[in-house]
Amino acid sequence: MPVLPIEIMPLLVAFAPVFSSRVWRQVPVLVVGAILTPGARQVSRVLRVMGLGDEAQFQRYHRVLNRAVWSSLAVSRILLGLLLVTFAPAGPVVLGIDETIERRRGKRIRAKGTFRDPVRSHRGSVVLVPGLRWISLMLLVPIPWAQRTWALPFLSVLAPSERANQTAGRRHKTIAVWARQMIRVVHRWFPTRPLIVVGDSEYASLHLLAALRPIATVVTRLRLDAQLFALPPPRLPHQRGRPPRMGAAVPKLRDRASDPTTPWVRVELPQWYGGTSRTLELVSETGIWYSKNGQPPVPIRWVLLRDPEQRFPPQALLCTDLEADPVQIVRWYVLRWQLEVTFREVRASLGVETQRQWSDRAIARTTPALLGLFSLVTLLANEPMRSTPTPIRSAAWYQKPLPTFADALALVRRSLWTHSLLPLSVSGADRVQIPGALLDRFYETLAYAA
Repeated sequence: MPVLPIEIMPLLVAFAPVFSSRVWRQVPVLVVGAILTPGARQVSRVLRVMGLGDEAQFQRYHRVLNRAVWSSLAVSRILLGLLLVTFAPAGPVVLGIDETIERRRGKRIRAKGTFRDPVRSHRGSVVLVPGLRWISLMLLVPIPWAQRTWALPFLSVLAPSERANQTAGRRHKTIAVWARQMIRVVHRWFPTRPLIVVGDSEYASLHLLAALRPIATVVTRLRLDAQLFALPPPRLPHQRGRPPRMGAAVPKLRDRASDPTTPWVRVELPQWYGGTSRTLELVSETGIWYSKNGQPPVPIRWVLLRDPEQRFPPQALLCTDLEADPVQIVRWYVLRWQLEVTFREVRASLGVETQRQWSDRAIARTTPALLGLFSLVTLLANEPMRSTPTPIRSAAWYQKPLPTFADALALVRRSLWTHSLLPLSVSGADRVQIPGALLDRFYETLAYAA
């Protein structure tokens, strides 16, 4: 096992109280091995990279995931606390929530279902894939050395399909119900921090917005044909009767978008998708969103957007904070795209969708652990990136001005391998002494890299 740098140990030790002393012996090996392993993240490959291919008690490492008693929720709370202390010690906590499909097959995977593939599907064509649906809650926070906002996962839950829940005899929970429970958990962890939650149109549910409005500000998409009403008029002194829940009906947003009398305001957004600047026209008002299917009415501030160059059709956003600035609402929603970037990075760099566990407990733990590893690597790379200039991998045909997650992962890997070699070498020597066993691990890791 590599000798861990002194900067890494406080981060790993922070999670030790969640595990028993016997289980904790295997946890650092799995964490470091998952960082160093290229390609598929399987326990057997992790043990080989860590030089434990001949470990007779290899089943102990599998038991950490499929049998050991420890709480993933407690790990998530500690991870979020570390992220807040490092990147957002004060101010509101901006969270992004979204779901992703882990493509998995196998009769023994009981929670799988058939879901719409958000990557391959597009307007007019829906692609269905079998797999597992995960809902991930991420911290949207600026990373100083990357000079942009990253989405750092800390809490992910498995949302089984309706058929899987019926087969298991469980009550089916929709995505909105899962999201409500997850955000309420975060509010219980940090009740004094204001929460801002950004999601796509899947989370534009009146039940969800009404439940979260007392504890969080929710920003999401709004349908252009949503039924909107004016705010109820102020109650007069000594007025009798039940107070009205809403005022008169107002025109739908799709009609406002085509109305030539709509008072559009032109604004400049410096942080649009891709970090570019974009000029948009918007109009915003407050009102009540209400549906006649028994859902509660919710007061919202809506923002209607259009592109003067007509590069995309008019869109609408909503925010449950009536005093929020319309431009700020648009900026919050633009940050949601960073969740898609994180989902892409964990597949490309951390081996999500390469696991081969079959037990329910191992499945429920492994994917959230790999998603959380993205945040842990960011924490490990933070101090070296800030203190010393770090070479960024580039080429003659690709000049990259700022570090990405691939550079952060490479920096952490280099640190782990370096601390395995330097204690074995003479101080100040030009040559580094590499033991034969460690050299064999290098050969095997690089030779079998995917």
